[in-house]
Amino acid sequence: MTTSHKTTMQLISSTEDPALWSHPVLDLFAPPTQVRVEQSTKLYLVPSTFGEELEADEMPLPTSATALPELHAWTMKFIVSVVEVWAGRRQPAQLISWCHRVIYMELLRASGSQKEIGKIKSIHQSEPLDGICESTALIRYGERLRAVVIRFEGVDGRWLCTALKMI
Repeated sequence: MTTSHKTTMQLISSTEDPALWSHPVLDLFAPPTQVRVEQSTKLYLVPSTFGEELEADEMPLPTSATALPELHAWTMKFIVSVVEVWAGRRQPAQLISWCHRVIYMELLRASGSQKEIGKIKSIHQSEPLDGICESTALIRYGERLRAVVIRFEGVDGRWLCTALKMI
């Protein structure tokens, strides 16, 4: 008596879960696996000084974003405060530790320059390097939309505004 044994071969891919394969396909044609290489963030090394000549021990020290307050909440607090200063409803001195002194002097000059408090419509943020944030806020004044561009740098353990401009 001869018994016939049927042997079925099943192709198992080394790159995919075998359960996903319902028909035989050569491993050669399997989709390539994507290898994600984790990149370390690059901390910027030269904080803005606006042309000031500082001694080596007076230079501001860059700080990583991981050691700073949460960025979106910080930006919201800052832009709300700035809009209130521009409307003359908040004292600019409340922002002195949040701004570089050049930006603070510009904020002083613009204090009370708007007739009303603007309404913040949206905030868009980007972090080109670790410890740097560039934001754009859209603010509605009546029927008009204005854009405010802001740059924060992580300096000496805090976010510091180094650029502020309403367009």
